[in-house]
Amino acid sequence: MPAAEHSSLATDNGIPRHIAIIMDGNGRWAEQKRMPRAFGHQAGVKTVRKVVEHCGNLGVEVLTLFAFSSENWRRPKDEVSLLMSLFIETLQREIDTLDKNGIRLLFIGDRTAFPSALQAKMQSGELQTQNNTALTLVIAANYGGHWDMCQAMQQITDKTAAGVLAPQPITPQLIEAHLSTAGLPDPDLFIRTGGEERVSNFMLWQLAYTELYFTPALWPDFDDKAMDDAILSFKSRQRRFGHTGEQILNKTITLTT
Repeated sequence: MPAAEHSSLATDNGIPRHIAIIMDGNGRWAEQKRMPRAFGHQAGVKTVRKVVEHCGNLGVEVLTLFAFSSENWRRPKDEVSLLMSLFIETLQREIDTLDKNGIRLLFIGDRTAFPSALQAKMQSGELQTQNNTALTLVIAANYGGHWDMCQAMQQITDKTAAGVLAPQPITPQLIEAHLSTAGLPDPDLFIRTGGEERVSNFMLWQLAYTELYFTPALWPDFDDKAMDDAILSFKSRQRRFGHTGEQILNKTITLTT
Protein backbone atom coordinates (compact mmCIF):
# COMPACT_ATOMS: atom_id res chain seq x y z
CA MET A 1 0.00 0.00 0.00
CA PRO A 2 1.56 3.36 -0.98
CA ALA A 3 2.36 5.91 1.69
CA ALA A 4 -0.05 8.77 2.28
CA GLU A 5 0.56 11.93 0.28
CA HIS A 6 2.03 14.87 2.15
CA SER A 7 0.02 18.09 2.14
CA SER A 8 2.61 20.16 4.00
CA LEU A 9 5.31 21.80 1.92
CA ALA A 10 7.22 25.03 2.23
CA THR A 11 5.85 28.18 0.66
CA ASP A 12 7.27 29.43 -2.65
CA ASN A 13 9.92 31.47 -0.85
CA GLY A 14 11.11 28.49 1.16
CA ILE A 15 9.47 29.47 4.43
CA PRO A 16 7.98 26.46 6.24
CA ARG A 17 4.20 26.43 6.23
CA HIS A 18 4.11 24.86 9.67
CA ILE A 19 6.76 25.16 12.40
CA ALA A 20 6.49 23.13 15.62
CA ILE A 21 8.63 23.99 18.64
CA ILE A 22 9.51 22.37 21.95
CA MET A 23 10.34 25.39 24.12
CA ASP A 24 12.98 23.91 26.40
CA GLY A 25 15.33 25.59 28.85
CA ASN A 26 13.31 28.10 30.88
CA GLY A 27 14.31 26.58 34.22
CA ARG A 28 17.98 26.21 33.34
CA TRP A 29 18.06 29.77 32.03
CA ALA A 30 16.79 31.03 35.38
CA GLU A 31 19.20 28.83 37.34
CA GLN A 32 22.14 30.20 35.35
CA LYS A 33 21.09 33.65 36.52
CA ARG A 34 20.64 32.38 40.10
CA MET A 35 16.96 33.15 39.92
CA PRO A 36 13.93 30.96 40.73
CA ARG A 37 12.54 28.80 37.92
CA ALA A 38 9.45 31.00 37.84
CA PHE A 39 11.63 33.80 36.50
CA GLY A 40 12.58 31.60 33.56
CA HIS A 41 8.98 30.70 32.73
CA GLN A 42 8.01 34.37 32.77
CA ALA A 43 10.90 35.17 30.43
CA GLY A 44 9.78 32.30 28.20
CA VAL A 45 6.36 33.93 27.77
CA LYS A 46 8.06 37.05 26.40
CA THR A 47 9.94 34.90 23.90
CA VAL A 48 6.67 33.31 22.79
CA ARG A 49 5.31 36.75 21.99
CA LYS A 50 8.37 37.62 19.89
CA VAL A 51 8.40 34.30 18.04
CA VAL A 52 4.70 34.54 17.17
CA GLU A 53 5.22 38.04 15.79
CA HIS A 54 8.29 37.02 13.80
CA CYS A 55 6.60 33.96 12.31
CA GLY A 56 3.63 36.09 11.32
CA ASN A 57 5.92 38.55 9.57
CA LEU A 58 7.71 35.73 7.74
CA GLY A 59 4.47 34.29 6.38
CA VAL A 60 4.41 31.08 8.41
CA GLU A 61 0.88 29.66 8.27
CA VAL A 62 0.88 27.49 11.42
CA LEU A 63 3.02 27.70 14.56
CA THR A 64 2.65 24.94 17.15
CA LEU A 65 4.19 25.41 20.60
CA PHE A 66 4.58 22.59 23.13
CA ALA A 67 3.51 24.43 26.27
CA PHE A 68 2.80 21.58 28.66
CA SER A 69 3.26 17.87 28.03
CA SER A 70 1.28 15.03 29.55
CA GLU A 71 4.50 14.14 31.39
CA ASN A 72 4.94 17.60 32.92
CA TRP A 73 2.49 16.73 35.69
CA ARG A 74 5.43 14.85 37.25
CA ARG A 75 7.18 18.13 38.03
CA PRO A 76 7.10 19.58 41.58
CA LYS A 77 3.57 20.65 42.55
CA ASP A 78 4.63 24.24 43.14
CA GLU A 79 6.03 24.51 39.62
CA VAL A 80 2.93 22.94 38.06
CA SER A 81 0.72 25.37 40.03
CA LEU A 82 2.86 28.27 38.83
CA LEU A 83 2.59 27.11 35.21
CA MET A 84 -1.20 26.88 35.46
CA SER A 85 -1.43 30.41 36.93
CA LEU A 86 0.94 31.76 34.29
CA PHE A 87 -1.08 30.04 31.58
CA ILE A 88 -4.32 31.71 32.68
CA GLU A 89 -2.70 35.13 33.14
CA THR A 90 -1.07 34.95 29.72
CA LEU A 91 -4.32 33.99 28.00
CA GLN A 92 -6.19 36.83 29.72
CA ARG A 93 -3.54 39.29 28.62
CA GLU A 94 -2.83 38.08 25.08
CA ILE A 95 -6.08 36.91 23.50
CA ASP A 96 -7.26 40.38 22.48
CA THR A 97 -3.84 41.13 20.98
CA LEU A 98 -3.85 37.88 19.02
CA ASP A 99 -7.34 38.65 17.74
CA LYS A 100 -6.38 42.18 16.76
CA ASN A 101 -3.50 40.81 14.69
CA GLY A 102 -5.64 38.23 12.91
CA ILE A 103 -4.17 35.22 14.69
CA ARG A 104 -6.30 32.13 15.17
CA LEU A 105 -5.74 30.31 18.47
CA LEU A 106 -6.16 26.55 18.84
CA PHE A 107 -5.41 24.16 21.70
CA ILE A 108 -4.57 20.49 21.32
CA GLY A 109 -4.30 18.02 24.16
CA ASP A 110 -6.48 16.63 26.93
CA ARG A 111 -7.76 19.81 28.54
CA THR A 112 -10.07 17.98 30.97
CA ALA A 113 -7.21 17.75 33.51
CA PHE A 114 -6.91 21.55 33.72
CA PRO A 115 -8.76 23.79 36.20
CA SER A 116 -12.22 24.78 34.98
CA ALA A 117 -11.23 28.45 34.76
CA LEU A 118 -8.39 27.60 32.41
CA GLN A 119 -10.60 25.34 30.29
CA ALA A 120 -13.12 28.15 29.95
CA LYS A 121 -10.44 30.62 28.93
CA MET A 122 -9.06 28.23 26.34
CA GLN A 123 -12.49 27.74 24.82
CA SER A 124 -13.31 31.46 24.77
CA GLY A 125 -9.97 32.23 23.12
CA GLU A 126 -10.65 29.69 20.37
CA LEU A 127 -14.14 31.07 19.77
CA GLN A 128 -12.99 34.69 19.73
CA THR A 129 -10.28 34.05 17.13
CA GLN A 130 -11.86 31.26 15.07
CA ASN A 131 -12.32 33.34 11.91
CA ASN A 132 -8.79 34.79 11.84
CA THR A 133 -6.51 33.82 8.96
CA ALA A 134 -3.14 35.59 9.35
CA LEU A 135 -1.52 32.79 11.39
CA THR A 136 -2.81 29.76 13.27
CA LEU A 137 -1.17 29.50 16.70
CA VAL A 138 -1.54 25.99 18.11
CA ILE A 139 -0.81 25.50 21.81
CA ALA A 140 -0.14 21.89 22.80
CA ALA A 141 -1.20 21.64 26.45
CA ASN A 142 -1.40 18.37 28.38
CA TYR A 143 -0.51 16.87 25.04
CA GLY A 144 1.36 13.70 24.12
CA GLY A 145 1.84 11.95 20.82
CA HIS A 146 0.77 8.59 22.29
CA TRP A 147 -2.39 10.21 23.69
CA ASP A 148 -3.16 11.78 20.31
CA MET A 149 -2.99 8.48 18.45
CA CYS A 150 -4.97 6.67 21.16
CA GLN A 151 -7.76 9.25 21.20
CA ALA A 152 -7.95 9.11 17.39
CA MET A 153 -8.37 5.34 17.47
CA GLN A 154 -10.94 5.65 20.27
CA GLN A 155 -12.95 8.12 18.20
CA ILE A 156 -12.91 5.77 15.22
CA THR A 157 -13.97 2.83 17.41
CA ASP A 158 -16.77 4.80 19.09
CA LYS A 159 -18.10 6.19 15.79
CA THR A 160 -18.07 2.74 14.22
CA ALA A 161 -19.91 1.21 17.20
CA ALA A 162 -22.51 4.00 17.03
CA GLY A 163 -23.03 3.54 13.30
CA VAL A 164 -21.65 6.99 12.44
CA LEU A 165 -18.79 5.34 10.55
CA ALA A 166 -19.19 2.22 8.46
CA PRO A 167 -16.80 -0.61 9.32
CA GLN A 168 -13.75 -0.10 7.13
CA PRO A 169 -10.00 -0.71 6.99
CA ILE A 170 -7.89 1.58 9.16
CA THR A 171 -5.90 3.85 6.84
CA PRO A 172 -3.47 6.69 7.50
CA GLN A 173 -6.05 9.09 6.10
CA LEU A 174 -8.71 7.85 8.52
CA ILE A 175 -6.39 8.22 11.50
CA GLU A 176 -5.23 11.69 10.41
CA ALA A 177 -8.84 12.83 10.18
CA HIS A 178 -9.26 12.06 13.89
CA LEU A 179 -5.98 13.41 15.26
CA SER A 180 -6.12 16.64 17.25
CA THR A 181 -4.42 18.39 14.32
CA ALA A 182 -7.00 17.33 11.72
CA GLY A 183 -7.27 19.98 9.01
CA LEU A 184 -3.78 21.38 9.62
CA PRO A 185 -0.71 20.63 7.51
CA ASP A 186 1.93 18.46 9.14
CA PRO A 187 4.94 20.39 10.48
CA ASP A 188 7.64 21.12 7.91
CA LEU A 189 10.17 22.16 10.54
CA PHE A 190 10.51 20.97 14.14
CA ILE A 191 12.69 23.02 16.49
CA ARG A 192 13.82 22.06 19.97
CA THR A 193 15.72 24.55 22.08
CA GLY A 194 17.81 23.82 25.16
CA GLY A 195 20.32 21.36 23.73
CA GLU A 196 18.31 18.13 24.06
CA GLU A 197 17.98 16.08 20.88
CA ARG A 198 14.74 14.11 21.14
CA VAL A 199 11.09 14.68 20.28
CA SER A 200 9.76 13.76 23.75
CA ASN A 201 6.40 12.29 22.71
CA PHE A 202 5.51 15.40 20.68
CA MET A 203 3.37 15.01 17.52
CA LEU A 204 4.78 11.55 16.84
CA TRP A 205 2.49 10.85 13.89
CA GLN A 206 2.73 14.33 12.42
CA LEU A 207 6.55 14.51 12.54
CA ALA A 208 7.03 11.51 10.25
CA TYR A 209 8.59 13.59 7.44
CA THR A 210 9.41 16.76 9.33
CA GLU A 211 12.90 18.29 9.23
CA LEU A 212 14.38 18.27 12.75
CA TYR A 213 16.48 21.14 14.11
CA PHE A 214 18.11 21.18 17.55
CA THR A 215 19.78 24.21 19.09
CA PRO A 216 21.64 24.67 22.39
CA ALA A 217 19.99 28.07 22.84
CA LEU A 218 17.74 28.11 25.91
CA TRP A 219 14.18 29.19 25.11
CA PRO A 220 14.34 32.69 26.67
CA ASP A 221 17.40 33.37 24.45
CA PHE A 222 15.72 32.15 21.25
CA ASP A 223 15.45 35.37 19.25
CA ASP A 224 14.66 36.35 15.66
CA LYS A 225 18.18 35.45 14.49
CA ALA A 226 17.90 32.02 16.08
CA MET A 227 14.64 31.44 14.23
CA ASP A 228 16.17 32.67 10.97
CA ASP A 229 19.10 30.28 11.46
CA ALA A 230 16.67 27.37 11.88
CA ILE A 231 14.79 28.35 8.73
CA LEU A 232 18.05 28.75 6.82
CA SER A 233 18.98 25.19 7.81
CA PHE A 234 15.55 24.04 6.65
CA LYS A 235 15.98 25.74 3.27
CA SER A 236 19.31 23.97 2.72
CA ARG A 237 17.74 20.50 2.95
CA GLN A 238 16.22 18.43 0.17
CA ARG A 239 12.91 16.91 1.21
CA ARG A 240 12.31 13.69 -0.74
CA PHE A 241 9.38 11.96 1.01
CA GLY A 242 10.68 8.55 -0.14
CA HIS A 243 11.52 9.66 -3.70
CA THR A 244 14.99 10.02 -5.17
CA GLY A 245 16.89 13.28 -5.29
CA GLU A 246 16.80 13.12 -9.10
CA GLN A 247 13.01 12.94 -9.10
CA ILE A 248 12.81 16.01 -6.88
CA LEU A 249 15.29 18.00 -8.97
CA ASN A 250 13.56 17.07 -12.22
CA LYS A 251 10.12 17.69 -10.71
CA THR A 252 8.84 14.41 -12.12
CA ILE A 253 6.62 13.70 -9.10
CA THR A 254 3.95 15.59 -7.16
CA LEU A 255 4.37 15.84 -3.39
CA THR A 256 1.08 17.50 -2.57
CA THR A 257 -2.45 16.22 -2.69
